[in-house]
Amino acid sequence: MSDNNSASIGPGRPKDLAKRQAILEAAKNLFLSNGYASTSMDAVAAEAGVSKLTVYSHFTDKETLFSAAVVAKCEEQLPTLIYELSADTPVESVLLNIARGFHLLINSDESVNLHRLIMALGSQDPKLSQIFIEAGPERVLQGMERLLCKINLLGTLQIDKPRNAAEHFFCMLKGGANFRLLYGYGEPLTGAAAEEHVQEVVALFMRAYRPDPA
Repeated sequence: MSDNNSASIGPGRPKDLAKRQAILEAAKNLFLSNGYASTSMDAVAAEAGVSKLTVYSHFTDKETLFSAAVVAKCEEQLPTLIYELSADTPVESVLLNIARGFHLLINSDESVNLHRLIMALGSQDPKLSQIFIEAGPERVLQGMERLLCKINLLGTLQIDKPRNAAEHFFCMLKGGANFRLLYGYGEPLTGAAAEEHVQEVVALFMRAYRPDPA
């Protein structure tokens, strides 16, 4: 994803990626602990140990920084390359890798706390919800939709509506356990229980979209 690649301050001058990463980590921590409105660019600079000018050289405003922080979190578990489909890799294996990454992502402390923050503040600031949806859930869905289009063209699965299928896939992975977790009731699935859940979802998905026998 472009946010994690070298950007340029000026022609031919690469930015300091270590500072960029420090800024993103500081932003995630402050957004989650203080909320969006109470987190200033000055506070992020102080937390990251850089100047305010350095923060603005990487991110033009707070909205851009918040969006980049959400994207960075998603990239940790679901890098862009995870949606690639190679000729020698079974479709089921690709789906399992995505499912495992997504399940880890949605059940991480950062992700749970961020969702709670958006649920609490979204009605007061719809723009914040839009930034979050576009940077996180929408990007994940688009990556999956593109992959499912390729799988459909190969004929491995019959997927007439890849966008809907992508939503079904991720909603099944969230399941009841993640719903309860978001409301502070129960613990996330881990270890063998998490793997069993992931494999069950992928098996159900494969069965649902398997082409009809001729």
